[in-house]
Amino acid sequence: MVAKWSPESWRGRPAQQVPEYPDQGKLEAVEKRLRGYPPLVFAGEARRLTQLLGDVAEGRGFLLQGGDCAESFAEFSANNIRDTFRVLLQMAVVLTFGAALPVVKVGRMAGQFAKPRSAPTEKIGGVELPSYRGDIVNGIEFEAKSRAPDPERLAQAYNQSAATLNLLRAFAQGGFADLHKVHRWTLDFVADSPLGHRYAELADRLSETLEFMAACGMTAESTPQIRETEFFTSHEALLLSYEQALTRVDSLTGKWYGCSAHLLWVGDRTRQLDGAHVEYMRGIENPIGLKCGPSMEADELLRLIEALNPANIAGRLTLIARMGADRVEAKLPGLLRAVKRAGAKVVWACDPMHGNTIKSSTGYKTRPFERILAEVRGFFAVHQAEGTHAGGVHFEMTGQDVTECTGGAKAVTDQTLADRYHTHCDPRLNASQALELAFLIAGALKEERLAQGRKIAAAS
Repeated sequence: MVAKWSPESWRGRPAQQVPEYPDQGKLEAVEKRLRGYPPLVFAGEARRLTQLLGDVAEGRGFLLQGGDCAESFAEFSANNIRDTFRVLLQMAVVLTFGAALPVVKVGRMAGQFAKPRSAPTEKIGGVELPSYRGDIVNGIEFEAKSRAPDPERLAQAYNQSAATLNLLRAFAQGGFADLHKVHRWTLDFVADSPLGHRYAELADRLSETLEFMAACGMTAESTPQIRETEFFTSHEALLLSYEQALTRVDSLTGKWYGCSAHLLWVGDRTRQLDGAHVEYMRGIENPIGLKCGPSMEADELLRLIEALNPANIAGRLTLIARMGADRVEAKLPGLLRAVKRAGAKVVWACDPMHGNTIKSSTGYKTRPFERILAEVRGFFAVHQAEGTHAGGVHFEMTGQDVTECTGGAKAVTDQTLADRYHTHCDPRLNASQALELAFLIAGALKEERLAQGRKIAAAS
């Protein structure tokens, strides 16, 4: 018998990665305040995303999920939100051309504040303090006062998420995403790069296509999809007290939804079958994700799928593989085969970031671009060999001109990492590197499409 679920039933389970707040009364007061706030997203939007991801699970779409490693209070600005959004738009155009499939766009935005840590404390010069867990929990400054978890940060994260969502909706629906403006999405520091020129050529082709469509009567006025786009938000559901406070009953269906984001995911460190995070996630109706690291075994994955998607609804569950470039081709096939044998309807996405983090010769945490590329290539190769759909990618990236991941067309080196290393936690791809990856993936998707066409032709 499956135990009865409620938004607070996770509190009876062991919870990993939960900060210890020094003032529980203050935490409860903030939680109560959040319960009275409006939802950040709506149940109907989450259902729409499930529908779109259902098409991805069936091989009729592709998921592009990307955004900040950890959003910060200090770098919150309209320009940063706009620049990340338009890089995602560029990537989506490139992928759509290559795959000839609709691309579902999901940002790691408007809520991606909390980060899991490998240790609860860190030590510098003989001083030991709580680890930085993201601005929603504590401050990055290595000071006792800043590192103490502060419940008021939950409310500040809610307010910043609400403002971010407001701007994202305006960009998506207000004309910024109009395909006629495809040339204007290019950031200045990308325009003169090899990738910028390649994107400009693709944009020219798109403009010609739009002119042809207009001549046939399909204009932005008659076809809203030309001037608008659907854009969704996501984050790791790490702080369950925050998630519970924003869990609401949908007035139309009577079912529970996590209203802090359209899609929430369980991290590789919090995916314990009997744990608090899986318990919370199994009860909400949102589409959800599950990170699958190299320690994931097939039988464990099947039990988690049964717990999180017992009705086997296509689009409900996205499995995000984050194996590392040197392990993806060894570890992923067994999981794919087990899921395929079980008949589970899932989206398979590739996170090539988290398994490829190293320390540079200059002391910076970084991710070599060639290793990120290698994991993406391995992910697609495994799916092609197994006859399954490589359904999406999950990136930590930004529209800022940062130097955090080495390599790429503009050749960031260990020595130039310090030039613009701004991340609060993990290294992110810059716009040029993200666009380069999009072209690579578009090529792999095109090959998958052509191979499928050859199979159909041969069968007939």
